[in-house]
This record gives sequence, C-alpha cells and structure tokens, in this order.
Amino acid sequence: MILSLVLTLILIPSLQDTSMSTLRESVMQEFKSVKGTFALAYSDLSSGSALLINEKETFHAASTMKTPVMIEVFKQARAGKFGLDDSILVKNEFKSIVDGSPYQMDLSEDSDDSMYRRINGKATVRELLYQMITVSSNLATNILIDLVDAKNVTASMRNIGAWDILVLRGVEDGKAYERGLNNTTTAYDLMVIMKTIAEGKAVDQVASKEMTGILLDQKFRDQIPALLPDGVRVAHKTGSITGVRHDSGFVILPDGRTYVVVVLSKGLEDEEAGKRVMARISRLMYDYTQSQKP
Repeated sequence: MILSLVLTLILIPSLQDTSMSTLRESVMQEFKSVKGTFALAYSDLSSGSALLINEKETFHAASTMKTPVMIEVFKQARAGKFGLDDSILVKNEFKSIVDGSPYQMDLSEDSDDSMYRRINGKATVRELLYQMITVSSNLATNILIDLVDAKNVTASMRNIGAWDILVLRGVEDGKAYERGLNNTTTAYDLMVIMKTIAEGKAVDQVASKEMTGILLDQKFRDQIPALLPDGVRVAHKTGSITGVRHDSGFVILPDGRTYVVVVLSKGLEDEEAGKRVMARISRLMYDYTQSQKP
C-alpha cells in the first residue's frame, strides 16, 4: 500500500512532464508546417503550468499594442485625468513622432469605418476604447494615444513587468515606419499583460473586469477562438500587418478555470495558413488544459 502510494507520487510528475513534452512537440510540428517565424506563451492560471517557445523573440506589435493603450486609458481615468464617459473630438490629423509633421489616417487601411463618419463630431472615451479593441479601429487608437501619450503606455507596461514591449506611436505614421520606429512586442510580455487583466490586477479589479468585457466582445475570431467548443469564452486582441498575424488573450472555461495564450507570427508567405496553424495551436492548449483538470 505504502509502496504503491510512493510509486504514484513519483509517477504523477513524470506523466505531467511527458504530457508537456508531447504538447511542445505538437506545437513545434505546427510551427514547422508553415513558412514563417512563430512564438507561443501559455500560462494556466489555475495550475501554474506554462509553455514558452520563442517567447522573447521581437515582433512588430501590430494591433496587439492596443491592449496596453486600453490599460493606460483606464489608469488615467482612475487617476481623474478624464472620465470614460467624457466626450472628445473625433479628428483625423496626427503628428509624426519623427518631425511633428501632420498625417491623416486612410480609411482603406482601417478595419472599421464607423469612426470616420463621426470626424469633427464627438465620441466618448468609452466608445473609442470599445471600437479600438473590438473592431481594431486605427482612428480610435490614434485619438486615444494622443489623449494618454505613448510614453506613458510603455512606462505602465514596465510597471507591471512587461519589460520589452515598446509603444512608440500611433498607427500609420509613415515617416516613423520608414525609419524603423515601430511598436514592438514579445509573446512573453503580452502574456504578462493579459495575465494582469485576467487576475484583476490591471489598474484595479473593477477596471480589469471592464477591460475583460471589452476583450470578450472581440469581433475577429478566426485564431484563438476558432476551434474551441461552445461555452468557452475568449477575451483577446488580434493584430495583423503584411506577413504578420497575432492573437493574444485569455480563455475562460465553463468551470471557471482560466489560461492565457499568446501566439505571434511574422514572415508568413501564406497568412491564411498561418492563421489556421494558430487556431490549431489554440486547440492544443485547450486540450492540454482539459487533460490537467483535477
């Protein structure tokens, strides 16, 4: 009886290690199936298990930088600098970080047109936040970055332990892009950021809950959520530019367990195939988490 118990206690960690090893191998096979560079950061908030692959590789952040912007907006609102229901001008003129020269957003480059119909009118900060995250409005993003300042966004990310993510500027700053002045991130830092929201530590519990609600309304659902069963909720933010496809967020299971998953990619020759790989990896993370259920 005692010998059996001892053998069981020895065997359990071994089985878990083997399972994680198998998971890593499966993910690597998916990465190799499409030409490009991938990174993964997974963290189960209940069990503490994690899988990190190329987690410190630097990627163009694309629209994943909008989550840090959202956190900074909530932070400054909580500090009393403005209210989330304050109305501000919807404008389409911004200044390049290179020389301060003006530039405008191009509707053809944006995923949302609703804000363009409101130019020279007013929108609440809350409306801009919702459009920035759920439909990835670039126009809303730049208005909010002007409101809170990109430097403050990066500083706040450092304060929560995201040491490498860099939010330098708004979207479509052509002069900055030509000089290589881009917003960048790692899978690890996005994992830290999403974990902070999921655990109710981004600004405070109330703000984190509000941010989670916005992330849950994400309209682009062809990566992390794509192959997950009904009843599984995903609070996430995607990002894309040419050759780049990202998704980052946390998955809330029906039993309340939560895990963070971030999948980044660059150098994709076939972007649709890249998204399918990311959806399959998301399913692998889900299946692994389910297998670890107590």
